[in-house]
Amino acid sequence: MRNEQRLPTRTPESRAFAERVHLVMTLTSRLNALPFDDLDARRAVLNEIFGAPVPDSLSILPPFYCDYGLGASFGERVFINQGCFFLDYGGITIGDRVLIGPRVTLSTAGHPVELDERYDFITHAPIVIEDDVWIGAAATITPGVTIGRGAVVGAGAVVAKDVPPLSVVTATSLVERKRLKPPGAT
Repeated sequence: MRNEQRLPTRTPESRAFAERVHLVMTLTSRLNALPFDDLDARRAVLNEIFGAPVPDSLSILPPFYCDYGLGASFGERVFINQGCFFLDYGGITIGDRVLIGPRVTLSTAGHPVELDERYDFITHAPIVIEDDVWIGAAATITPGVTIGRGAVVGAGAVVAKDVPPLSVVTATSLVERKRLKPPGAT
């Protein structure tokens, strides 16, 4: 993944990350249990999740799931539909007037693909969604991706590389990127 960084596991930093995830999971549970029409309480919990005041024009429909919170930032007039997942440790930047359909996943984190490293690190890279983007239902955006201004990501798409501005991308595909080494091989 482009711009990949690594957080070593079993360190004070990874423990702090895990504690933050526990807190945010508790906060998202609280958010999703609130009455839909209690906008003030929902906004207060969103401010706690994201660690700062969110724009008044931000609309997030529950249920909403987030694992870290401190890595996300929002432009004006952003709409996020029901059932979305934000794994934001690597950073998610969302521009102005972005529309995000139901069940969209924005995932900035993962693990190394090599088996010998898989349990030793959390990998992460930022996602950038520029102004006026529309992401269709159940799309998945992977770490390190930038979606250019005015682009459309079709429903169900899996986006693993940058999307040029003012373009439409659709579909999922299986592309073998490489073969992994067997465990213990050099």
